[in-house]
Amino acid sequence: MERILTIIAFLIFCGFLGVLVFKLPRIDLGLVVGITVLMAFYDLFIHKRPAR
Repeated sequence: MERILTIIAFLIFCGFLGVLVFKLPRIDLGLVVGITVLMAFYDLFIHKRPAR
Protein backbone atom coordinates (compact mmCIF):
# COMPACT_ATOMS: atom_id res chain seq x y z
CA MET A 1 0.00 0.00 0.00
CA GLU A 2 2.86 2.35 0.83
CA ARG A 3 4.39 1.78 -2.62
CA ILE A 4 1.12 2.68 -4.36
CA LEU A 5 0.80 5.91 -2.38
CA THR A 6 4.42 6.75 -3.19
CA ILE A 7 3.77 6.31 -6.91
CA ILE A 8 0.59 8.41 -6.75
CA ALA A 9 2.39 11.18 -4.86
CA PHE A 10 5.26 11.15 -7.36
CA LEU A 11 2.84 11.39 -10.30
CA ILE A 12 1.03 14.33 -8.70
CA PHE A 13 4.39 16.03 -8.08
CA CYS A 14 5.38 15.51 -11.72
CA GLY A 15 2.02 16.83 -12.88
CA PHE A 16 2.39 19.96 -10.78
CA LEU A 17 5.87 20.64 -12.17
CA GLY A 18 4.71 19.72 -15.68
CA VAL A 19 2.09 22.47 -15.63
CA LEU A 20 4.81 24.93 -14.62
CA VAL A 21 7.05 23.88 -17.51
CA PHE A 22 4.28 23.90 -20.12
CA LYS A 23 2.92 27.29 -19.05
CA LEU A 24 6.38 28.87 -18.91
CA PRO A 25 8.54 27.07 -21.52
CA ARG A 26 12.10 28.09 -20.76
CA ILE A 27 15.25 25.99 -21.07
CA ASP A 28 16.68 26.89 -17.66
CA LEU A 29 13.40 26.22 -15.86
CA GLY A 30 13.07 22.91 -17.69
CA LEU A 31 16.54 21.87 -16.58
CA VAL A 32 15.84 22.73 -12.94
CA VAL A 33 12.52 20.86 -13.03
CA GLY A 34 14.18 17.87 -14.70
CA ILE A 35 16.92 17.72 -12.07
CA THR A 36 14.30 18.06 -9.32
CA VAL A 37 12.23 15.19 -10.72
CA LEU A 38 15.32 12.99 -11.05
CA MET A 39 16.35 13.71 -7.45
CA ALA A 40 12.84 12.92 -6.19
CA PHE A 41 12.77 9.70 -8.25
CA TYR A 42 16.12 8.65 -6.81
CA ASP A 43 15.04 9.42 -3.28
CA LEU A 44 11.71 7.61 -3.55
CA PHE A 45 12.54 4.55 -5.66
CA ILE A 46 16.30 3.89 -5.76
CA HIS A 47 17.72 5.11 -2.47
CA LYS A 48 18.05 2.30 0.03
CA ARG A 49 15.70 2.52 3.00
CA PRO A 50 17.17 2.39 6.50
CA ALA A 51 16.84 -0.83 8.45
CA ARG A 52 13.97 -0.92 10.92
